[in-house]
Amino acid sequence: MVIESESRPLSILLVSPEFPPMSGGIGRYTYNLKKNLIEMGLTVQVVCDRRGDGEFSGIAQHNARNSEILLELVDKIKPDVVHVQYEPGLYGLKLDMLNPAKTSTNIDSFYKFCKIPIITTFHSAYPFRQWMSLPIPIYERPQDHYLIKRAKRMISYWTRLINYRSFHRLNTQKLAQSAAGIVFSEFMSRTLGAEGCHLIFHGGERKDSGSGQIKSEIKKSYSIPEQGRVALALGYATATKGWDMIEKMDIPDHWTIVINPSKNGSSNEEYHIRTKKRNLINLHMDFLSEEHLSALFSCADAVILPYKVSSGSGIMFDGLSYGLPFVATQLAFFEEFAFRGLGITVKRKAEAFSKALLDLDIGYDKYVKKISDFKKEIAWQEVAKRHAELYHQIAKRTEQPVVYPLMMGSKRVI
Repeated sequence: MVIESESRPLSILLVSPEFPPMSGGIGRYTYNLKKNLIEMGLTVQVVCDRRGDGEFSGIAQHNARNSEILLELVDKIKPDVVHVQYEPGLYGLKLDMLNPAKTSTNIDSFYKFCKIPIITTFHSAYPFRQWMSLPIPIYERPQDHYLIKRAKRMISYWTRLINYRSFHRLNTQKLAQSAAGIVFSEFMSRTLGAEGCHLIFHGGERKDSGSGQIKSEIKKSYSIPEQGRVALALGYATATKGWDMIEKMDIPDHWTIVINPSKNGSSNEEYHIRTKKRNLINLHMDFLSEEHLSALFSCADAVILPYKVSSGSGIMFDGLSYGLPFVATQLAFFEEFAFRGLGITVKRKAEAFSKALLDLDIGYDKYVKKISDFKKEIAWQEVAKRHAELYHQIAKRTEQPVVYPLMMGSKRVI
């Protein structure tokens, strides 16, 4: 069932270098948003990297012609709204180590010259302290090539130090040049400057695991103990995930932490997790399919997020959609949702995370009840509805919707 206007449907162009079958949370987010918008009757097309399965391709992380390609495409298809999934690193973010005024992305000109209304979803926005936590710390001793890696870390740290204002400027400029901005939290809205920001939560929705297995069978298939509780740690294997805390913590007897690091295709950063300890399992499965994700969330009891940095977490929203509370670092983003009773935040100390798992056990039913109410707000159908309302507002369209079936289009390359 879909919703279609009596006149032509609203036409939306989604811009995201990442798009399935490419791995990455932003591509996955874009796919789910598109799917649910189409079910509502909107005409939605995606422009992405050539490796993605969008209607149009040509843009890429390091393609200096991104702005030119997008301007030509918009002029050709004339959508009502262009919706950009904005993560600076996916658009060739260049931090100038000598002149911060030259810091840029390869999509800047598109914002300057595009004549169609742009809506921007911001996937990252950092306060200064978190921004400086993004590089691997200088004090951490490299395992090999000591002098070379130490020098690179010092250069990276210096470059970050002088470029925080320019990075923040890129975000605020995009917001100013957009008809509207979308953020996943009040924290992100405050960081960007609240004017022009619309809070629409990251979508998350439970999917049936492909095999329809019961919880004990799923655990067995991943060699997870059938007794006791399970906490998941999933995502790209980067230093900012803070999984060193999992290596250091004393995992309670009746808890098992299941970790699955995947390689970040957009970065050369490597982070190795040592998992030779009691009650810790590393699946070594790299990027997980939807079926594996669904199975793991279905057999888990919590997600554990000892991040050093976070302006948003798709894994947290995914976990909540499966009714799973979280244990996370005391960062502003996570604290906002802990305040709603959806999880626990603690200082980034091993003993604090160990105690948090014990505390979660004690109040588990209370957290599950709060999450049950919150899940309605992050269901993809609700998220798509909020987007459609904003699109119509920006495009100044007020047609009454009528229900009709609609098919997805085929891919074209520009």
